Amino acid sequence: MENVKESDTSRHFLRQWIEEDVAAGRTGGTVVTRFPPEPNGYLHIGHAKSICLNYYGTAVKYGGKCNLRFDDTNPVKEDDEFVRSIVADVEWLGWKGDVYFASDYFDTMYETAVKLIKKGKAYVDDVTPDKMREMRGTLTEPGVESKHRNRPVEESLALFEDMKNGKVADGALVLRAKIDMASPNINMRDPIIYRVLKATHHRQGDKWCIYPMYDFAHPIEDAVEGVTHSICTLEFEDHRPLYDWVLREGEFVNPPHQYEFARLNLERTIMSKRYLKKLVDEHFVDGWDDPRMPTIAGIRRRGYTPTAIRDFCEKIGVAKANSEVELSLLESCIRDELNYTADRAMAVLCPIELVLTNLPENHTEKVTVDVNPNAPEKGTREVDFSPRLYIEKEDFAVVPPPKYKRLTPGGVVRLKGSYIIRATGYDEENGEVKRVYAEVIECSASGADSCGVKAKGVIHWVDAATAVDMTVNLYDSLLLPYDGVHEDFSERLNPNSRVVLKAKGEKMLGETAPLTSYQFVRTGYFCRDGKYEGVTFNQVVSLKDGYKK
Repeated sequence: MENVKESDTSRHFLRQWIEEDVAAGRTGGTVVTRFPPEPNGYLHIGHAKSICLNYYGTAVKYGGKCNLRFDDTNPVKEDDEFVRSIVADVEWLGWKGDVYFASDYFDTMYETAVKLIKKGKAYVDDVTPDKMREMRGTLTEPGVESKHRNRPVEESLALFEDMKNGKVADGALVLRAKIDMASPNINMRDPIIYRVLKATHHRQGDKWCIYPMYDFAHPIEDAVEGVTHSICTLEFEDHRPLYDWVLREGEFVNPPHQYEFARLNLERTIMSKRYLKKLVDEHFVDGWDDPRMPTIAGIRRRGYTPTAIRDFCEKIGVAKANSEVELSLLESCIRDELNYTADRAMAVLCPIELVLTNLPENHTEKVTVDVNPNAPEKGTREVDFSPRLYIEKEDFAVVPPPKYKRLTPGGVVRLKGSYIIRATGYDEENGEVKRVYAEVIECSASGADSCGVKAKGVIHWVDAATAVDMTVNLYDSLLLPYDGVHEDFSERLNPNSRVVLKAKGEKMLGETAPLTSYQFVRTGYFCRDGKYEGVTFNQVVSLKDGYKK
């Protein structure tokens, strides 16, 4: 696996090409890019890379603009729900610009198709999809020409009109570009550019019975919008000759140019919309915005920020070859940000009771802790303290392992921001410790310690009287590590991708707004979830940074 570092060479080859285009006057004095999602699902982290490249890395850098264009040419799979979610996602990432729809250009696409037929560059065919695949040939053998390849222009025009007017059944006829059945590039062997599809479109309703194929629609959309740089992922590199052919034969003035970069492949992360939809439909996750999902909606709900995502996209750069990026790099980006921006709070994820026996039952006080030691300007805050507290189950051990620096029978430890205590006893139920008893050591208050007792460890705690009940979700990747055998995602789903804990948190955590992140002291970073009733926090990322910087 590649441990991705910044590389001026890999990051800037697209910028070099763009700057050459600008210098040569091929852009008309401006730079226009586009982000063209199909509204058939939610955007994921891979799309974030494209947004950041097209908007921040190109349009903003060169004083141009980046269009958000919905490639809505397949009415069967598209929905307004996805349109709304995509707009929300790109705006959350910081994009600003104009919104367009490919369907608004259907008239232009139809007129271009008619022009190609009249030029003898397109023809109507009735070959079946299976037969067409058979006739396309192979990488070493040319394709076989259709018997309708030389169909008279007027006949093709009439049939295409019938297709448009709903007189032809779905799949009965297609419009094919007439290029070269012997081309070494299979994409140029008379590809389909229009098909019959009688389905209601989310914007156009039932106006159209024919719909353009992506390879035909895409260059026309770019040309109509005045796009100068059509930046695509590498799988479209072999489609570039067809892109250029459509623009040339369609006689578009100042045609855009297509450039390719490697798509984002993230370790142990599903990046296929089809598989992500399967996870949603089969209820393996709680929806498109489940915090385990790599969707923008999911990672936003989990607690990631636009800044961290943009930082991640900048660090992975732009490559010419596909590779897999370590998940730890993405985690490192959000951890670096939250370390300075997230306030500290105390939460006990697996609580057991701690009773301080030498304090009166009605004793209450406030102890002072830092809001964020990395942001001293935020100052300090006060936390409730009483004789009954909650501590982590793992912070008390009857038989401690080697180098254990937490609480043991007869041992001492400091309560964060408060006193040193000595354990005096414990209660067990079915072999498990349920309650610990301890005494406060006099004159050991934090900041005014004069007791002379040395505590080797510090543990966090929550005041039992004011604690709030919380649900805390701990997350792992949806996929188990690849074992070299199980290729199918469904065979690698992680049954422990979410662990739900019933936790205790200090009072303020129950009053915080959704999508507010905290560092739970000694535990990790967590974000308040606003989707469910009650107080729920989602784990953003652990404290430990696993990325080798």
